[in-house]
Amino acid sequence: MEKYDRSILHVDMNAFFAAVEQHDNPRLRGKPVIVCGDPEGRSVVSTASYEARPFGIKAGMPVTQAKLLCPEGIFIKGDIQKYVRVSLKIVDIYKSFTPLVEPFSIDEAFLDVTGCDKLFGSPVDIARLIKARIRKELGLTCSIGIGPNKLLSKMASDFQKPDGLVVIKREEIPDKIWILPVRNLIGVGEKTEKALHSLGINTIGDLARYPVEFLECKFGIMGRALHLMALGIDHSPVQPSGLPVKSISHEYTLPRDTANQDILKAHIIRLSGEVGRRLRKGGYVGKTIVLKLRYEDFITITRSETLGDFTDCDKVIYQKAWGIFLRSWQCWRKVRLIGVGISNLIEKERFQRQLSLFDDYAKQAAIDRAVDSIRDRFGGDAIMRAGCWFSRRTCGLANSNDETTPGVSL
Repeated sequence: MEKYDRSILHVDMNAFFAAVEQHDNPRLRGKPVIVCGDPEGRSVVSTASYEARPFGIKAGMPVTQAKLLCPEGIFIKGDIQKYVRVSLKIVDIYKSFTPLVEPFSIDEAFLDVTGCDKLFGSPVDIARLIKARIRKELGLTCSIGIGPNKLLSKMASDFQKPDGLVVIKREEIPDKIWILPVRNLIGVGEKTEKALHSLGINTIGDLARYPVEFLECKFGIMGRALHLMALGIDHSPVQPSGLPVKSISHEYTLPRDTANQDILKAHIIRLSGEVGRRLRKGGYVGKTIVLKLRYEDFITITRSETLGDFTDCDKVIYQKAWGIFLRSWQCWRKVRLIGVGISNLIEKERFQRQLSLFDDYAKQAAIDRAVDSIRDRFGGDAIMRAGCWFSRRTCGLANSNDETTPGVSL
């Protein structure tokens, strides 16, 4: 058992992207709103409003399928920058109650309000105040879970949506948590669920009662972690950060599935440039390059490799992403979507590197800054690498400003 209990809130904004769109456009309220990458292209659903969910619309679903399920749905191209701005305003509300705020994603956060009762009342009082301010100032709703640790507070926030407020106390774990299917436990995906079922583990209670040494034999160190979570034990602290961004990415749904290596290479070049540009604009450098491929059958793979040093250089990002691609791509399979990202970020001012006028990094950095300046002034297509230009001329590559979906993890 944990040595002491804290008061942790997990705040989850309800259907965040769609809710922001409905707030900004009153005509969308009460209607099925589906936010996606490109309503007319081959992108996927990012968020569906609660009015759209009874039709079976889910995040990650192809837009074409969503339109068949919900013909009257209103499909909107997402605006990630707008959502980030709203997210930062929400975080400011959290920080008016406690400095211990850990953004978990663009629409989720953990708050440690231990010891804040003398200022704002009980954790339930604080949750109600937060909900009221978010509704009044931003016109949005959220679900809040309260528990003695991050694990239980996050599970509690899923109990009642939308606009819920649920408390889980440690002594309530057997009655509220152990009765749930094991798939409800954080970190249990489809493969892990099947493996647990093969052991006769169907509920979280089954997992809590299962001998931990057998779980370790089956799952390694993850077995012990699963057992601790089933018991409701989580020692991880709420880690506040002045830099909530954890990763930056761009992905693109191709107009047509393709196995043409030249076209795919051109997209990796372009996406790497977009990622590098956003790194420099945000003042970050990163170390782990991520490549995402979605094949024509919607099977998606994500691969990552870590560089020897931090970077914000387009060329370095591209070279690593291209290397990952060559090692991962099954060349006989057509690709539907491709994405490039970078994680393991730090502020650039914290990144100290000895440079000289003859250093390749310094030369490439100067080139990247010049390209950024031209694109900021004349648009994304004003200047491009030869590989992108060639593919556009010979293979019909789309404009660099079209249908590219930026991603940010907070």
